[in-house]
Amino acid sequence: MFDNVEINIPGGLDFTIPKMVKVKQNFEDHKIDDVAAAIKREINKQEIKNSVKSGASIAIGVGSRGVANIAIAVKALVESLKELGANPFIFPAMGSHGGGTVENQVGLLAGYGVTEENVGAEVRGTMETVVPVVLEDGTKVHMDKFASEADGVILINRVKPHTNFRGDIESGIVKMMTIGMGKINGASELHGAYPMSTFGSNLPNAAKHLLDKINFLFGVGLVEDAYDSTAIVEAIPASDLFEKEAILQSKAKQLMGKICFDQIDVLVVDEIGKEISGGGCDPNITGNKNEPGFEKPDVSKLVLLDLTDKTKGNATGFAAADVITKKLFDKIDFPTTYANVVASSKLEGGKIPIPMSDGDQAVRLALKTLNGIDPKNARIVRIKNTLKLAEIYVSEAMMKEVHDNSMLEAISSAEEMSFNSSQF
Repeated sequence: MFDNVEINIPGGLDFTIPKMVKVKQNFEDHKIDDVAAAIKREINKQEIKNSVKSGASIAIGVGSRGVANIAIAVKALVESLKELGANPFIFPAMGSHGGGTVENQVGLLAGYGVTEENVGAEVRGTMETVVPVVLEDGTKVHMDKFASEADGVILINRVKPHTNFRGDIESGIVKMMTIGMGKINGASELHGAYPMSTFGSNLPNAAKHLLDKINFLFGVGLVEDAYDSTAIVEAIPASDLFEKEAILQSKAKQLMGKICFDQIDVLVVDEIGKEISGGGCDPNITGNKNEPGFEKPDVSKLVLLDLTDKTKGNATGFAAADVITKKLFDKIDFPTTYANVVASSKLEGGKIPIPMSDGDQAVRLALKTLNGIDPKNARIVRIKNTLKLAEIYVSEAMMKEVHDNSMLEAISSAEEMSFNSSQF
């Protein structure tokens, strides 16, 4: 399919793309230098270590996101639990990710360095679930079978704004408890029962009912700063989960990176992937005018150039683009991608944007189809991905704003750029 991508545009696509300038975005740095030590301090808090019983079998849920320092954090958590006399093991808590198969989910963890050899605890993968809770409306809340058989459950996850809904609690421990720990069965059940726009209230409700039925010990929330570095580590006891996660969520929104422009004609993203964001590229960064709460930045055309290797063909989020490249298209594992799309119940997430033969042609098509804007005056921004935002490229038309913004610093002269090779 699309072996020879050639799209003939009236007037052609042989015009010159505007020159680009490399720009540094100067965010605040909140990096924790020793993440392992931070984890161990948190586990040593009285209310946390008192929840761990000597000899107990403890299931640690780890997700599919590319969380900064996740292997270091999990290893330190395992070591802390063993020092308290517990017997921890790891289980994938990632819903339908990895195509909803055991092999792929265990493989995703291995790709992040979360293996028995690296972290010191067995990784037990299964897609079997039990149903500890049936909600008032009949919705079943599923739970990983191995986790349900353990004496206690701990979840470790990054807390951050979600890519599709707004609430006091969005993406983090509560979502992992309900969607992630429920495997593909639980993800499909909850997505099928509720519109995603209501997850800000429905997922906490499901989690509250789960807490009454399962032996959840505590969660470990990790917050990252604008440089994709671990900035906050906090172990949260079950009794404080909802209050403390909401506070971490607020802090995550304050610390996360952004593109320091409100309006962009063409936004070019070099790579997307599930380890970068649940949406492949995070609409908290790229904007999404079709979703309330995601209107900024106002992006007229979105161009995606490639998939990461770590995403293993999962192109979830690619449908948000206006134009993609044949290179990206050829890397898509459609069964894996569609497993996420179907579980979300939003089938529009599987629609294919226009694929162009290469990056330059993809950018030219986006420029050509801007309404009332001469391509040579277009406001273009290029980023590596939505986690790496310290350095970006902008077109010459945006340089006045660069000079007027104290957070921005031009670090190159204006130069012609090819979008067929990495510039980062």
